[in-house]
Amino acid sequence: MKTNVFFLVVVMIVTSSNIFAQSVCSNEPYKNFGVEMNAGVSFPTSKMAYAKLNTGLGGEILLHYNFMPHLGLYGGWGWNQLSADESFAGKEIDFEETGYIMGLEWKHPLGCTPLSYYVRGAALYNHLEVENNPQGDIIGDTGHGWGYQLAAGLNIPLGKNFHLTPGVKFNSLKRDLNFDSNVRALRQNYISLRVGILYEF
Repeated sequence: MKTNVFFLVVVMIVTSSNIFAQSVCSNEPYKNFGVEMNAGVSFPTSKMAYAKLNTGLGGEILLHYNFMPHLGLYGGWGWNQLSADESFAGKEIDFEETGYIMGLEWKHPLGCTPLSYYVRGAALYNHLEVENNPQGDIIGDTGHGWGYQLAAGLNIPLGKNFHLTPGVKFNSLKRDLNFDSNVRALRQNYISLRVGILYEF
């Protein structure tokens, strides 16, 4: 966990020094639209109703609309799964978070290099499903509710329209679950290391 926090701090320090820098490079026209797919590992930062969560996996499909050279909207659908060996719902339980993302992205070049960095902030409209493993039966569903996402990373050109987008994300969602005649307060907070492919047009 300390390594992940250190990595995030280093990225923010390196990139923030360029936010107000005057670029001496030629201004190339920016593309208005983009489609991104990303995936990676997730590290829980809190327990799920007193249950210790294991490292999980997640991914997103995002659409981008850049209405200014450095500022744009992004939105789409995301999925993340964290598991617990033991929990209020039994042994070998999966907590799957799925739902929708809508937010703002700030993107800026790193000097005159082909690299750029991005900083994102978004609202989540997600729900949590509780599944028993390995059967995969859904034994609980919180219904959709609001959470938030913060993210930062790099944009690495792979050609004319394709980019690699490694980064760090933090997601937070709090939902109540009626389970076995009791109301459980579920909190799913996690840091994700993601790598994505972005196609701009």
